[in-house]
Amino acid sequence: MPPLALYNSLTRKKEAFEPIDPAHVRLYACGPTVYSYAHIGNARMAVVFDLLVRLLKGQYGKVTYASNITDVDDKIIAAAAESGEPIEVITRRYARIYNEDMAALGVHMPDIQPWATGHIQEMIHLAGSLIDRGHAYVAEGHVMFHVPSFPAYGGLSGRSREDQVAGARIEVAPYKRDPADFVLWKPSSEDQPGWDSPWGFGRPGWHIECSAMAERHLGLPFDIHGGGADLKFPHHENEIAQSCCAHGRSDLNFFARVWVHNGFVTVDGEKMSKSLGNFTLVHDLLPRWPGEVLRLALLSGHYRQPLDWTDSLLNQSRAILDGLYRTLYAIDDVEADDTGVAPDVLRSLLDDLNTAAALTFMQSHSRAVLSANGADKRRIKSELLAAGRLIGILQADPAQWLGYGSGNVQVDKLLSERDEARRSRNFKRADDIRDQLLAQGIAIEDTPNGAKWRKI
Repeated sequence: MPPLALYNSLTRKKEAFEPIDPAHVRLYACGPTVYSYAHIGNARMAVVFDLLVRLLKGQYGKVTYASNITDVDDKIIAAAAESGEPIEVITRRYARIYNEDMAALGVHMPDIQPWATGHIQEMIHLAGSLIDRGHAYVAEGHVMFHVPSFPAYGGLSGRSREDQVAGARIEVAPYKRDPADFVLWKPSSEDQPGWDSPWGFGRPGWHIECSAMAERHLGLPFDIHGGGADLKFPHHENEIAQSCCAHGRSDLNFFARVWVHNGFVTVDGEKMSKSLGNFTLVHDLLPRWPGEVLRLALLSGHYRQPLDWTDSLLNQSRAILDGLYRTLYAIDDVEADDTGVAPDVLRSLLDDLNTAAALTFMQSHSRAVLSANGADKRRIKSELLAAGRLIGILQADPAQWLGYGSGNVQVDKLLSERDEARRSRNFKRADDIRDQLLAQGIAIEDTPNGAKWRKI
């Protein structure tokens, strides 16, 4: 079996993954800012990294995955001011909902989920180190990172000096020495959250949070860092600059060796926007779609490519799952064993998480199992289930997923009446019963073992 290969955003090429310590792989992904519900783009990152962690845990003895919660941010402050609720109430509520929604998509909790407010001292220490090394300065109560002090800045995103200034998240302030400089620490008013620091009462800038939390929990350097493509610049670029400069390093891979970024999610071909009314929240989708459907939709295309979120994508993902579950239902009497994932499925996933190819192979095996002999049928079923566990699908009971039921006295009585009508060749009455049940959301399937019903 070939080794895991990942596209490294830092080197801009696909590379064989070589862990720093094969006995302990460490990775970090930027988590949510908890002031509202997570959208489907947030979920794509969570699902992609969940799959990557599952794959790594199958290849290496120990894997530590950290993904943070940002609970101090200007958006959170604004949400508290608008609602009148304390910040802690808002952040705890939406962190809980985020974790519940991701769990519904089959996303396992990270091994470590650090909260920003629990690491303020680490951030203050990091900012102080940058000042001491000449990479940061104090101006009007702000601590600013001086971008020109790090000539390697821009190495991750490949942005030119002009693009760096144009794409900077913070507007040019009069106290900046350079337009590209960014905030490490900023002052807080009495009605804003804040902490005492050598530069006055204030709070951290956004970028310094992940640098401090990643170093605290994973050490430097660690193996893999990433998140959505929108974070590549300036957030991840700034993380590299902070962490390298705080330790007197100029090599960009000192912070993290491999950078993994998933592509953007659009909705019906357009960027998600509240003004367009297409801001798609996971919390709103879950009452209408099973979590496995949403997960499969997010994994249906290659993670690095843009993904267009449409009803067609959801319906197609549901149809794929239905087909796989029908196969498992048809071979329910075949006992599975501990056979691992089919080699072609695993080989696809090891090739930079090629989920589309892996799903194609799973569907092919699903068709093959029905005509296989006893021993092959057991092996193929076992491989299908193992692939499902790795990808995070096929975790439901097939009969329940497909809606097959029993024990409903009214439905069973009508089925018996329909069977009698068919035996007596009263096909009109049999069709009337079928239509009556269909109007109630119940479909009848005639099998060699008699009629079965399922909810639709």
